[in-house]
Amino acid sequence: MLQTSHFERKYNQITLNKQDDHVPSQLNIFSLFAIIMPMMSRSDIAREIVLVCQRLAQKGFVTATDGNVSARLPNGNILTTPTALNKGRVTESDLVEAKADGSAVTLSRKPSTELGMHLFIYGERPEVNAVVHAHPPYATGFATARISLTECVFPEVIVSLGAIPLAPYATPSTNEVAESLAPFVGAADAILLTNHGVVAYGNDPEDAYFKLEKVEHAAHIIFVARLLGGEHRLTADQVQQLRSLSQATYGKDPSGKTACDPEIPPGASEGDLKELIRAILAEQMKSSSPARSDQQHSVHRGT
Repeated sequence: MLQTSHFERKYNQITLNKQDDHVPSQLNIFSLFAIIMPMMSRSDIAREIVLVCQRLAQKGFVTATDGNVSARLPNGNILTTPTALNKGRVTESDLVEAKADGSAVTLSRKPSTELGMHLFIYGERPEVNAVVHAHPPYATGFATARISLTECVFPEVIVSLGAIPLAPYATPSTNEVAESLAPFVGAADAILLTNHGVVAYGNDPEDAYFKLEKVEHAAHIIFVARLLGGEHRLTADQVQQLRSLSQATYGKDPSGKTACDPEIPPGASEGDLKELIRAILAEQMKSSSPARSDQQHSVHRGT
C-alpha cells in the first residue's frame, strides 16, 4: 500500500472539513500553502528579526535606538529587540525572550519599552506572529500632521491593507498606546501613531516589515502627488472590481480590512452620497468583531 504524503493528508483533511464549513467555500492553493507550512524555528525567527532590524536601519526608518521588532515563538513566548540598542547593531544574541504576560525569560537584557504595545496586538490578534514599530519619515510625517491614509488611492494597498487609520496620540511606552490602538487593531494590519510613528503586524517578521514598508511607500507617493496638485481617489466601482479580482485571482479576501474612502463622483446627488455612506458603514460593520468590541482590553507592559 502506498504511503500517503503529508501534503495529501492535509489536502484530504481540508477537503473533508469543507463539508462542515470549517474552511472557506473556495479552497485555493494560497490558503492550503498557509496551512501546511511548518512553523518557523526559534533560530529562523531570530534571524528574521535581525534582518528586519537591518532593513529598518538601512532604509532610514529608525535612528539612534528607535523602533522595535518582535515575533511569537513556537512555545508561545515573545522574542523581541532589547531596549536602548541601535537596530543596525542588533544580533541574535541581543534578542530578549518574554512570556505572553510580559514577564522576563531572558534576564541579561531588558526588552523594548514598547513591549506592552506588542503584547496587546498579539492578544487581540491571535493569528499575528510578528510586530514591527518604526518611524518611517513620510508616514510619520502624516501621523504628525494628524492625517490618516484612508483614501482609496493605490490598488496594492487597497487589497492588502485597506485603509490605514490614525490612532489618537498616546504617550509612548505606556498603557495609553494600547488604548489608542483598540478601536483599529481588529481590522487594520498597519496603524499610524499620532506624533509617533507606524506599527504593522503580520504572519512573520518579514511580512510585518513589508506592510510597514508599503505604508511608507504609499505616504511618500501621496506626499509627491499633493505637491503636484493632489491625489485622485478610485471610485467605489473601481474599488469593488479590485476586491473581486483580488479574491478570485490571488485568494486574498480584503472584506475583513478597514474599508478605504472612495472618490465621490462629481454631481452626485444626496441620495447617491447617502448610499455611498451606507456602503462604507456596512463594510466597516463587516470588518468589526462584536466579540472583540465586548472584550475588556487589558495591557501587559514590559519593564
